[in-house]
Amino acid sequence: MADPLKVLRLIETQVRLLPAPSVTAISLRKDPFRVLISCILSLRTKDKTTLEASKRLFARASTPAGILKLSSPRIERLIYPVGFYRVKSKVIRGLSRRIVKEFNGQVPHTLPGLLQFKGVGRKTANLVLGLGYGIPAICVDTHVHRISNRLGWVRTSSPEDTEQALAALFPRRLWIRLNTVLVGFGQHVCLPVLPHCSGCRANRFCPKRGVTKRR
Repeated sequence: MADPLKVLRLIETQVRLLPAPSVTAISLRKDPFRVLISCILSLRTKDKTTLEASKRLFARASTPAGILKLSSPRIERLIYPVGFYRVKSKVIRGLSRRIVKEFNGQVPHTLPGLLQFKGVGRKTANLVLGLGYGIPAICVDTHVHRISNRLGWVRTSSPEDTEQALAALFPRRLWIRLNTVLVGFGQHVCLPVLPHCSGCRANRFCPKRGVTKRR
């Protein structure tokens, strides 16, 4: 297997020229609550739609207390057309209510604290820790899981196994960056079907596990 650090650097030089993932763009404010809500909105939703919906919502309310001043129908209208927007509206209000009542308006900064919220899984929690708080954490979504196996970095069948394997493979200083780099790479180059191998800077170092057809 080629040096994972070398391959990651090659991928990163390519990703820098591409649009940042929606939650990464939102995280530039270093606001854990915005990262959390954007993660909720991003589920089953395209990045462009997520980013636009996040901006509309945060223009009206960008704190848990502010969200609670909005009705569920109002939130629905602001975040539409994200996937499952009615369900997400209720999840967002529920999260905000608990954050205000149980955490003094502050998003928890631990994995167990975040996982106790309805609608928050390990992927979202790690993204909040990393992009929201700057706490080293590896967020494994479908892109990270697929690409890590395709590159031969890991041989895993579940996102949690991938997270543990990557944590052993990469130094902590790179954990937060892994998601941003690999998500951008997976959205534009290393696609699930027909990846753009001919235009990939890491092409010659990739064993292309699981790839049957490519461009």
